[in-house]
Amino acid sequence: MTRVLLTGFEPFAGSDVNPSWQAVSLVAAAPPPGTEVTAVQLACVFGTALEELAAAVEEADPDLVLCVGQAGGRPGVTVERVAINVDDARIPDNAGRRPIDEPVVEGGPAAYFASLPVKACVAAVREAGIPAAVSQTAGTFVCNHVFYGLAHLIATERPALRGGFVHLPYAPEQVVDRAEPALPAAMSADALRAIIGAAVRTRTDLRIAEGATH
Repeated sequence: MTRVLLTGFEPFAGSDVNPSWQAVSLVAAAPPPGTEVTAVQLACVFGTALEELAAAVEEADPDLVLCVGQAGGRPGVTVERVAINVDDARIPDNAGRRPIDEPVVEGGPAAYFASLPVKACVAAVREAGIPAAVSQTAGTFVCNHVFYGLAHLIATERPALRGGFVHLPYAPEQVVDRAEPALPAAMSADALRAIIGAAVRTRTDLRIAEGATH
């Protein structure tokens, strides 16, 4: 049995929902076969989110961690490749904090790669009939903050742990008044199940082109 820790975020920026928590909750209620899933909601707050993540990892003692966030405007599920060591907030977090050009971890490496087979994960989501892509940036808000913090935790304290970050599009109820892409929570949950399955069974990633030209 593979122990999986899933994290999603609380709503932020005035929204009533966060699709990451919607999807994570559905996966926890009906996990993929052969997995034991723990779901934890993180605060959309710099610093606090990392404390909550570390506590969840300590308690769940997982084999795999998949952190999930919202990337409004993206048309499909995106599996993140790189976490960078910078917080640069365009908007305040839920505690009013707005770090600018500050490191996530003082003295830490400039960046970490995800320890998941990102291309295999994307392929699995597409095979499930859901749009997906590799993303080369998780931004510089709390999502990247958590992604980098997870990668640093793995690198410094839990080398056997594997983990990464996935961004989901808006939920349909978030875009009823504007024409932006959205994905139903059930479909986002199916994408996460496909990603978990690919991550569990794949150690060597696919060697296929998933790069970006801009």
